Amino acid sequence: MRARNLKRDALAELLSRATPSEVAVVVGFLTGQLRQGRIGVGWRTLAAAEEAAPSPASTATLAVLDVDRAFSSLAALHGPGSSTERRQMLARLVATATAPERDLLRALISGELRQGASVGIMVDALALAASVPASAVRRATMFGGRLDDVAVAALTGGPDALDRIGLEVGRPLQPMLASTSTSASDAIEELGEASVEWKLDGIRIQVHRRGNEVRVWSRNLHDITEQVTDVVDVVAALPVDQVVLDGEALVVDAAGRPAAFQDTASGRGSDATVQLRPYFFDLLHLDGGDLVDEPLHVRRAALERIAMPWAVPSERTASAAAAEAVLGRALAAGHEGVVVKSVSSSYAAGRRGKAWRKVKPVHTLDLVVLAVEWGHGRRNGMLSNLHLGARVGPVRDDGHDEDRFVMIGKTFKGMTDDMLRWQTERFLDLSIADDAARERSDDPDLGPGVVAVRPVQVVEIAVDGVQRSTRYRSGVALRFARVLRYRDDKGPAEADTIDAVRALGSG
Repeated sequence: MRARNLKRDALAELLSRATPSEVAVVVGFLTGQLRQGRIGVGWRTLAAAEEAAPSPASTATLAVLDVDRAFSSLAALHGPGSSTERRQMLARLVATATAPERDLLRALISGELRQGASVGIMVDALALAASVPASAVRRATMFGGRLDDVAVAALTGGPDALDRIGLEVGRPLQPMLASTSTSASDAIEELGEASVEWKLDGIRIQVHRRGNEVRVWSRNLHDITEQVTDVVDVVAALPVDQVVLDGEALVVDAAGRPAAFQDTASGRGSDATVQLRPYFFDLLHLDGGDLVDEPLHVRRAALERIAMPWAVPSERTASAAAAEAVLGRALAAGHEGVVVKSVSSSYAAGRRGKAWRKVKPVHTLDLVVLAVEWGHGRRNGMLSNLHLGARVGPVRDDGHDEDRFVMIGKTFKGMTDDMLRWQTERFLDLSIADDAARERSDDPDLGPGVVAVRPVQVVEIAVDGVQRSTRYRSGVALRFARVLRYRDDKGPAEADTIDAVRALGSG
């Protein structure tokens, strides 16, 4: 607790020194959440920018707002020639950065900032800096949507400004999240009577309508209205004047079965026989009345009254057998699993509470490590991000034939500190010359900061599934991969084949 308080105090002192125009940017940088979202810069572009300016600046001249403007400019680049312009713009930014500033830029751009400034600690630090109750900051963040916006309100307007932040049609609020249960039966046993709803592998959407205006936001509160016009049309036709809906958008075929995730993520299908359609599972506001504090069964009844054709399939039950039956139907229909929700639960915006429990089968694969990237931030000095390969065919006894494996993805998730220390030593022992690795590997990301290794170490990986990929020669990529354990009891000849991996994407 003392360490947490010291961190809180340091963050509060920093926030109190920021100007009003800097507050939102500072909060985003400290928590590793860029206001622009993705800015179109990948590892290769970042590496090229660093190679173009090999020597860090000796004097710190970068200002917070300068970097924020640069990120906005990078995010705005699209179309022919944008890749070259992006590299040049990033190179100019990197050239003006000192060595510590480069480390921070790299971590922010890659999404690997690991400095312990979690949202929870930031809320406490903001409360201290603004001399307001932490509970007021948390509630304002739930309804205000973005912590950086709430920080500006708290530091410039104090308690009164926070009190004025409530659910507002047209301004997204933080989505409620679900915890995990191992089975539908366990979830029912803990929650009692519940709504057992199909869990869809789509994109989370929050839809606001006021009169004829409809806006749609993603899980990360990015405005995606223009990408999901089918969803807009559905909500525009509902018999309401004002509404806030929570749900998923999913590309389905003519039979209603889900298409590949990347088709949903792009808002389009691969042919004219599919459509992007919404599935709503919650109703947060209806014609002037907020419903977030109402129990779920009240919100669900109101949802079905105004949008029954677009509601996620569900069953209200206290029976474990019935819940397992719903899970079976959801899986048979091609979906991920179910979410079991207490019928008495309110909508806890921005919280991962125990009143909602997601249940889905976990797929595991035994894969071979082809290369490992040096880590950043807290993982500096340790080998972290694994490059993973599946077996193509028979493997020589010595396991040296790298062409027998094809790359299917990367992960740095699920690693303990002990595992990081172990794998750093292990993979340095297995390292091979970069030139030899490039000649024999289909890994598109071999380069500075990456250690190629002999393909002999098997690791057990949990995945949510696979999707098509043009990046890897295998044609597929892992979705949400995380490390479970290293399998020293298995050799590379026992790793899963690429055919087994592809089979996960065919169901």
